[in-house]
Amino acid sequence: MTNEDIQNTPVDVEHELPQGDASDDTVSTQPTEIDKLKSENALYLDRLARLQAEFENFRKRNQREQQEFREYALTEALKQLLPILDSLDRALKMEGISPEDFRSGVELIDRQFHDVLTRLGVVPITAQGQPFDPSQHQAIQMVETDEVSDHHVIDEMQRGYRLRDRVLRPSMVRVAQKPSK
Repeated sequence: MTNEDIQNTPVDVEHELPQGDASDDTVSTQPTEIDKLKSENALYLDRLARLQAEFENFRKRNQREQQEFREYALTEALKQLLPILDSLDRALKMEGISPEDFRSGVELIDRQFHDVLTRLGVVPITAQGQPFDPSQHQAIQMVETDEVSDHHVIDEMQRGYRLRDRVLRPSMVRVAQKPSK
């Protein structure tokens, strides 16, 4: 199409857009609304960046505190065990004492140790004469006998311990089994 053809083409008045007025308010207010939205957007982006940084600092601080807790969690328990170690050291340094005195000293140390364990929440697992419980007992031998009920603990080879409701170490036990006929 040439310039001449464009000039000679009739104008479709029905579909033509109205002429813009330079004094129209919509044109002059649009840049201010855009500016307002841009500044609001920048504000939100700034808040987001600050919150992300704050969360990252929180996460790092939390990790550091957890690591410190793990490193020093045993401090109180170890402080309670040190007097027992001192008693053992003193017992080993003793010379010329009777076997009875040595035994009573060891019994005292044993009592000290059990007292500390109890204060820390560690309790022995009762096994002797109890029904065998695989969550608390470890069977090391099955013994055929009529003297003890079937699947009951005959004797304890090594004591087990619990910390509150969690088994630290199961009791090593021998378990009764009815004799096969």
